[in-house]
Amino acid sequence: MTIATVGLAAELAAYAETHGPVTLGLVGAGQMGTDLAVQCALMPGVRLGAICAGTSARVEAAMAMAGLAWSGAATARDIDRVIEAGRTAYCPDFRELAASGRVQVVIDATGNPNTGTEIALEAFRNGKHLVMLNVEADITIGRYLKREAARAGVVYTGAAGDEPAATLELIGLAQALGFDVVAAGKGKNNALKFDAMPAEFEEEAARRNMNARVLVEFVDGSKTMVEMTAIANATGLKPDVPGMHGPAATLDNLAQVLCAKEDGGILSKPGCVDYTIGKGVAPGVFAIVRPRHPRVLERVTDLKVGPGPCYTLCRPFHLTSLEVPLSAIKAVMRGMPDMQPVDYPVAECAAVAKRDLIPGDTLGKIGETDYRGFAMTWEDGRAAQALPLGLAEKAKVTRPIAKGEKLTYANCVPEESFLVTRLRRELDAADARFLPGAAA
Repeated sequence: MTIATVGLAAELAAYAETHGPVTLGLVGAGQMGTDLAVQCALMPGVRLGAICAGTSARVEAAMAMAGLAWSGAATARDIDRVIEAGRTAYCPDFRELAASGRVQVVIDATGNPNTGTEIALEAFRNGKHLVMLNVEADITIGRYLKREAARAGVVYTGAAGDEPAATLELIGLAQALGFDVVAAGKGKNNALKFDAMPAEFEEEAARRNMNARVLVEFVDGSKTMVEMTAIANATGLKPDVPGMHGPAATLDNLAQVLCAKEDGGILSKPGCVDYTIGKGVAPGVFAIVRPRHPRVLERVTDLKVGPGPCYTLCRPFHLTSLEVPLSAIKAVMRGMPDMQPVDYPVAECAAVAKRDLIPGDTLGKIGETDYRGFAMTWEDGRAAQALPLGLAEKAKVTRPIAKGEKLTYANCVPEESFLVTRLRRELDAADARFLPGAAA
């Protein structure tokens, strides 16, 4: 049976027939990068032109799994030759990948804020679109990167399939229908344990073919805080309270819990980001909406969306790395992002100590033993001098910090050699104009 090609697939087929396949350059060959390599091999009209990773062993494993022929390449010109020969190029230097004439769009799947900043700026310098699967970089320096992409005439976008972009699909639908957006967020996939340590999760990580540190970034809540901060920064929705509420609301009662107190919920006001640990929502995302007209309320209730006056729009899945190429396709074909930060600060993901820290400690990576993410409004973060999560790696502790206490610029010094540290300082200085009482 033949099924007609429709929608984005039809648009991509027409583009590829005229221009050839959309050619991607991928930085990172961990779990997400491997998924992306396999997915690209399965998608008509798309090809993985080049991949960059620290070791060839990871690339070899990813290419074998994807069934892609590959060759090493030291320079941008070498990469072009390999792509022209119908193979995928492996290059250990992302700068050469970004300079390749055949690569149209770069995907950052590293998860490291400083590395992500460097990759993005190198892509822009070479006229390449950038898909930022690295949400940790986006929440730290995303507005700066958006501005630099615009100056270069290219697209900077969050990644389809990740919870933030999937949530924005629902928010956009609600706004297009004229509904008020009361709240938006996700169901948490993993058990929540704020002080989780990698040593506790080695066995589970091995079972799931994951790095234990990466798994712990999910378990200790950091990833949820990062993702909700990204949604906030792309929409203007805010955490209602520091750390958010995180109720045990189920899909059946979510709209009656994550709504304003005037409608019987727990939020102090509409317009919030939050998450739930209740059953039936994960691995999906949601938007809580409130129609404005009695007739529409009647119809939405009649269509069994819920009892009202607030309703849950739910996308019951997100396909993470499998959907990411869609953002690359839309950037190339339409010049459009799936997700970008707004032009003003909204939320901050601060770092909170997971154990007692002492002066002289040099902090490790997100998901390790030192700290976890904690979402709050930008105003609260600024008032507390909170150290952004994306600047915590390799920061030096200068004063004792108790478990559960925020890392701040008063008790920590971020790593000065990191580009992301310097650019975030510039962004923070410019953001002083958004403080109450600042001159217009």
